[in-house]
Amino acid sequence: VQLQAYGGGLVQAGGSLRLSCAASGRSFNAYAMGWFRQAPGKEREFAAAISWTGTTYFADSVKGRFTISRDNAKNTVYLQMNSLKPEDTAVYYCAASRTYYGGSDLGRYDYWGQGTLVTVSS
Repeated sequence: VQLQAYGGGLVQAGGSLRLSCAASGRSFNAYAMGWFRQAPGKEREFAAAISWTGTTYFADSVKGRFTISRDNAKNTVYLQMNSLKPEDTAVYYCAASRTYYGGSDLGRYDYWGQGTLVTVSS
């Protein structure tokens, strides 16, 4: 499967953005999906995940501000980001896992998109 993430940009603190990740290939609904992010000089970290059936899981740093959803008919997963903070600035990557639920472990994801940059100004 190939993944294409888009929707990043520059936003002021307190604002919102919605990221999208379009998947090509078959059986999108058989993949768990996740969003990860990587800030400058830091390691890639988990942000949110969603299972085949829509169970969601969030990093503590984004809980209550971010939501993840999927539209299997459109082969797309979304990350709605609200109340953005400067520390949310990062390149955001979507990923697909052939397991039921990838969770927060990068090693459980088999496919990665190219990333989209989110910059939050103070």
